[in-house]
Amino acid sequence: MPQFDYPCPDCRATNSLHDADCRFEGTTWPVVEKAYVDLVVQLTTGPVDEDDLQESVHGDWDNLHRAALDRLKRDGRVSEANGTLRLLTAEEFREEVSEPTREPMKTIYRHGSVPGCHDNAVFAMVAWYEMVGLSWSETREKVISWLEESGAWSRGGFEEATPAQLVDSKRHVYEAGYGWKEKAQSAKRVIDRHR
Repeated sequence: MPQFDYPCPDCRATNSLHDADCRFEGTTWPVVEKAYVDLVVQLTTGPVDEDDLQESVHGDWDNLHRAALDRLKRDGRVSEANGTLRLLTAEEFREEVSEPTREPMKTIYRHGSVPGCHDNAVFAMVAWYEMVGLSWSETREKVISWLEESGAWSRGGFEEATPAQLVDSKRHVYEAGYGWKEKAQSAKRVIDRHR
């Protein structure tokens, strides 16, 4: 079964300290968590019609529930087909997030890193896999494969002797839970110039 960290559906904060411009700023952590739990409890029983889900949540369906459901869909935790929602299994989720489909991660993943952005690209890949909930061993495996399969490693420009050593040097990124977006945007700009 997938593990959730229950991020704020707007700013992705994982505590009561929301971003200043977050539409749920001031919403306490237990309230955010309850919205997710209301959804996940129903979704773990099997596929459910979205209208039925709204009727079956504990308490009233509100904007926080809607935003939490939208976040679960965007993050690939829930699939939707013909109005029916289904919680992805852990294996399905890992497969779903193995290939980033949104920019700027999509460009980094598909084209690989190039000299001049290696540090930012590897940082972004590690941080992104951490953000979507992969374990360190899964993240390590995915990033090593990406370095090799994308051609980034063969382009050279790395100080480390192997892709594994490079990824291991970025474990602190995973453990600290750093964000990926800024580094990914910087790396994408360099990659776009080299294409």
